[in-house]
Amino acid sequence: MALLNEWLVFSLILFGIWLIIFLFRKNLKKEMFLVSLFTMPFGLTEPLFVPAYWNPPSLFNLAATTGFDIESLIFSFVIGGIGSVLYGVFFKVKQAKMNYHEMYSKKHRYHLLALFSPIIIFLILWLLTDLNPIYSASIAMLVGGMATLLCRPDLKKEIWMGGILFLLLYFVFFFFFILVYPYAVTKFWNLLAISGIMILGIPLEELIFAFTYGLMWSSAYEHVLWHRLK
Repeated sequence: MALLNEWLVFSLILFGIWLIIFLFRKNLKKEMFLVSLFTMPFGLTEPLFVPAYWNPPSLFNLAATTGFDIESLIFSFVIGGIGSVLYGVFFKVKQAKMNYHEMYSKKHRYHLLALFSPIIIFLILWLLTDLNPIYSASIAMLVGGMATLLCRPDLKKEIWMGGILFLLLYFVFFFFFILVYPYAVTKFWNLLAISGIMILGIPLEELIFAFTYGLMWSSAYEHVLWHRLK
């Protein structure tokens, strides 16, 4: 297998987008880097998706032999940072730390539950159902996004627009990717285990993942650190 495989190319091009935002939007650098570091370890969940959802090529054939791969760590690092700042790329925003009374008001009493709800929901679905893990992950992120919306309604515009913007970015990126690698979807995705529905050649599940991911991670930094948008 070639060293520069399709999955690595996919991840590195996304990293290029991450790097452009990081270098040219200095006001977003801290948030972007911290969230990327936080999301990078989620790449270690790849064995849950291989081969249940897909079976991608990888450096040293790691995905096929171990379930883990280096590309997933790059991918998770990149989409975490991009997803968290994409709203700020298109809209002018400033952040301010919430004061003590705002943080501990009654409307925020479910703050921790909202933060951990995606993990709780995913574990329940993964352990107690036969759902493909891509559906469990998307449902968990949707719940996480809605929980954040209930806990922090002041972030509703960022949450919804974050989901839409990340979906659009991911759609455009994936569309051009399959123009270069038209065989990739049928070769690497386990289409028999999912709906098989394609939107311009892109599996529907990838687009659902993108929207729910943007929905949840667009406000993660503000939610965790008690920041509000001015």
